[in-house]
Amino acid sequence: MEESNPPLSLADVRRIIEPLYEGQVLFTGEPVMSHAEGVVDILRGIRDDDDLLAAGYLFFVWDQLKNPKEWLTKHFGRHVCELVTNLKVVLDVSEKARSREGEAKISEQPEAVRRLLLALCQDLRVVLLRLASRLQTLRYFAATKAPGAEEYGAETLALYSPLANRLGIWQMKWELEDLSLRFTKPKEFAQIAVALEETREERVASIQEAVKRIQKLLVKNGIQASVSGRPKHIYSIWKKMCKKNLKFEQLYDVRAVRIIVDSVEKCYETLSLIQENSEVLSKEFDDYIAKPKPNGYQSLHTVVVGSQGKPLEIQIRTRAMHEFAELGVAAHWRYKEGSKRKAGENEEDRVAWLRQMLAWKSDVQQTPTPDKLKDEHIYVLTPQGKVLDLIAGSTPIDFAYHLHTELGHRCRGAKVDGVMVPLNTKLQSGQTVEIITVKVGAPSRDWLNPELGFVASPRSRTKVRQWFNAQEMEQAITAGREKIDKDLARLGKTAVKLEELAKKLGFDSVDELCLAAGKDELGQKAIENVLAPRVEEKQEETVATTKKTAHHDKGKVLVVGVDSLLTQLARCCHPVPPDPIVGFVTRGRGVTVHRADCPNIRNLDDEGHDRLIEVSWTTDTDVSYPVEILIIAIERVGLLRDISEVFSKEKQPVVAMNSSRNKGDLHFNFTIEIKNSEDLKRTLNALREIKNVVSARRK
Repeated sequence: MEESNPPLSLADVRRIIEPLYEGQVLFTGEPVMSHAEGVVDILRGIRDDDDLLAAGYLFFVWDQLKNPKEWLTKHFGRHVCELVTNLKVVLDVSEKARSREGEAKISEQPEAVRRLLLALCQDLRVVLLRLASRLQTLRYFAATKAPGAEEYGAETLALYSPLANRLGIWQMKWELEDLSLRFTKPKEFAQIAVALEETREERVASIQEAVKRIQKLLVKNGIQASVSGRPKHIYSIWKKMCKKNLKFEQLYDVRAVRIIVDSVEKCYETLSLIQENSEVLSKEFDDYIAKPKPNGYQSLHTVVVGSQGKPLEIQIRTRAMHEFAELGVAAHWRYKEGSKRKAGENEEDRVAWLRQMLAWKSDVQQTPTPDKLKDEHIYVLTPQGKVLDLIAGSTPIDFAYHLHTELGHRCRGAKVDGVMVPLNTKLQSGQTVEIITVKVGAPSRDWLNPELGFVASPRSRTKVRQWFNAQEMEQAITAGREKIDKDLARLGKTAVKLEELAKKLGFDSVDELCLAAGKDELGQKAIENVLAPRVEEKQEETVATTKKTAHHDKGKVLVVGVDSLLTQLARCCHPVPPDPIVGFVTRGRGVTVHRADCPNIRNLDDEGHDRLIEVSWTTDTDVSYPVEILIIAIERVGLLRDISEVFSKEKQPVVAMNSSRNKGDLHFNFTIEIKNSEDLKRTLNALREIKNVVSARRK
C-alpha cells in the first residue's frame, strides 16, 4: 500500500540523517556526511529527481538501523526504500568483486563486473548513484591525497568510466577519467596539463566562441543546424597519444565542434561553407559519409585553424547519423572501447533504456523494466571475487562444472552467501557460491533427471553424461578382457599376446578388442578362426577336392548358396547380390567370397592370385546375406526406436549392432540380412527420411 505521508524536502532528509552520520567515516577515510552531500551535488547536475537525490543522502543508513526497510518506507516512501535497498545490494557485490584475498581485482574482469552490476539494478537509477559515489570518492582523494587513490583510479578506468560513457553522461565521464589518470599516471597527466597551457575553463570558452561563429555563418546562409562543442579532456588526449604514438603537437582534435543538419546535401553544403571561411588543414579531411567506417559510422571530419592559431576539428553529420553513432552499432563507446558482445548482450538494451529514462520528464518510478531486458544469464561470484557468467536457472552443480570438470564430479555440497543450500538451488545474480567437495567422488545419475533440477546447463549435463559413458566403457573393456582370457584358456592359447590378436582381428588397439568382446560383438568362434593352425596335407587335399568339384560341377564357377560346397562371405567387404564377386580358396575353410573391388583382393600377390576362382550368385530367392550399414544421427528421444521400425517394416533381421559418439553425433553400426541390393537401397532411403538422421550408407 502506498504511503500517505507527504514527501519530505531534501532539507528534511538531510536533517533526519545528520545525527545518524555524525562521526561516521567511510573505508577511504572520508566522512559519510561529506560523501553524501557530494553525491547529491553531482546527481543534481544530471537529473532533477527527488527520490534519486534522497537516495543519494541515504546510502549509508542501512548499517545504522535495526529495521532499515521499515524505517525508510515510513519516512521517505516505498520508491526511495527500493532505491536504497537496491543500492545496498550493488555496493555489497562491488565490495565482494573488488578483491578477496587479492585474487580477483575488478580491473582484471571489468566486463563481467559491469554486466553483474547492470543485472542487479532493478531500477537503473542505481547505476547513477554508484557512478556519483565513485566520482565523489575520487574528488576526495584529489583534495586530501589520502592513500589508496591509485587502486580506485584503476578500478574506475576499467569499470565505471566506460559505464558513464555508455550512458552518455559526458560531464561525469571526463571527470572520472581525468581524476583516474591523475592517480594512475601522475607524470603523464602533469605533462599533458602543462602542454595545454590553459585551464579547462579557458578551453571551454574558446570552444563556445567557435560555436557562436559557426552558428552565425550557417544562419547567414540559411542552413538550420545544431552546433555544439567539446574540448577534449586530458585522459582522451593521453589515450590517443598512446594509441597512435603521437606527440602532443601532432594532435588536431584537442578542440572539436559537432554540427548536426537535416540532410546529406546540407552536410556537404556546410562543409563547403566552413572551408571557404576558414583556414583548412586539408590533409586532415575525412569523408565517412561516402565511405563509412567498417562499423557503419558516418560523418564528415575536417580540421581548421581556430582562435589563437590552434587546430579545431569539425564534425558534420545528419540527425540520423548522430543517433546511429550514439546508440546504434557504431556507438562511440563501442568502437572506442572495442567492446565485444558476449553473454551480456542485453546490457546494451539496459543502457539504452537508462539513457531514455534520464531524458524523460515523467515519473520514471512507475516505469517497469521491459521484458526484453530480463537477462537470460546470471552473474555470480566465487569466494575470491571472480564473476562467473551462467545461464539463468543455474545451480551450484552448474557453477562447479563451469569452474572445472573435476570440481563438478567431486561436488557434494554448496554454500550460497555463507549458508548451506541443496545442490538443486537456483542461483541468483550477485550471490557468492562456495563448493564443498570430497577427495574422490563421482556425479550422481539423479543429476541427469530434469525433473529433479540439479543441472540447467547443457554443458554440465554433457560432462555428467560423459563421465558415465567413460565408466561404462571402462567396465565393458574389463569384462571383455576377462572374456577373452577365458576363451584363450579354453582354446589352449594362453601364450597369445592380445596385441597380436587385436591386429589379426582388425582392431587398432587392445582396448578396442576388449570393448568389442565386452559388448558381445566378438565371440570365441572368431578368435578360434584367426588362431587356427595351418592345415597339413589332408587339408590341402580338401582344397584340391573342392576345386575339382567346382570344376566338374560348375565349369570353374562356384555358385554361392549351394549347401554342398564349403563357402563363406568375406567379413571385410560383405558382398550382396548383384555385386561382382570372386572366390578365394582358403586353407582349410573352403572358399571365401569377396567383392571384386575388395582391397584385400586387389592387393594379393602372385601366389594369392593363383587361388582365385570364378563364382556367381545363386538364383535361390530365399537366400539372405549379411551387410553392414552406418547411420550418423543427432541424438534425440525415440531415435533408435524409429530406426528399428524401418528394419521391422522391411522384414530385415538385425544380427549385430553397436553405437558410439563422435564429435557430438551418434554413429550406429548395424549388420542386417538382405536378399539383394534393391532391398538395401530401399532400406537406406527409408532410414534417411527419419528425423535427425544425417546420413545412412553401406560400409
